[in-house]
Order: sequence, then structure tokens, then C-alpha cells
Amino acid sequence: MEISSHNITEILKIIAGVAIFFVWVVRYDNIKKEFIEYQLPTWLRDLVGILKISSAVMLQSSNIVIVKIGAIGICVLMTGAVFTHFRLKSNFRRYIASVAMLSISCLILFFTLY
Repeated sequence: MEISSHNITEILKIIAGVAIFFVWVVRYDNIKKEFIEYQLPTWLRDLVGILKISSAVMLQSSNIVIVKIGAIGICVLMTGAVFTHFRLKSNFRRYIASVAMLSISCLILFFTLY
């Protein structure tokens, strides 16, 4: 059985969607604590949540343009998350999930561009 870039992209889209839903819905209390700990405003937390969930939903579209927009959205948000963790000198264990999600969204974007 041959694994195509399309299959890899579909798997990554599902992983990204499930991960974002899990973190921003199921474990939302952890997000609230993290934003308080890092002294980030609640409006920013809410905006990031809306954008991440919206972008994750876009990834599931059959329209390639919408998938690209969703992947770019997650790439931008996760880049911000990684830089925030880096700026606040978090240990790598605290932001490895951000790096992983950034990598996944970049791969989705790469595979949808080519």
C-alpha cells in the first residue's frame, strides 16, 4: 500500500482538528490558567480560541483554498505561541505541543500548496 501526500495531509488535518478541539474545549480550564499565569488578557485568550477553533474547522473543508487559510491561521497562531513561550523562558516541555502543532500546520500548508 502506497501512502500519498494526500493521505498524509488528511491524517494531519484530523490530528490537528482533534488536538485543537481537545485543548480548547475539553481542557479549557488549563488554557484559562495558562493565560492567567502568563498575565495575558482574557480578550486575547478568547480571540486566540476563536481563531484556533475556526482555523481547525477550516482544515476539514474539501475546498483547498479554505484549507490553506486554516493552515496559515494555525501557523501564525502557533508561531505566536512558540515566541511567547520563548520570551517568557518557559521550559521546552511547556511548549513542545506548540512546536508540534506549528510543524503539523506547516506540513498541511506545504502539502496543500504542492
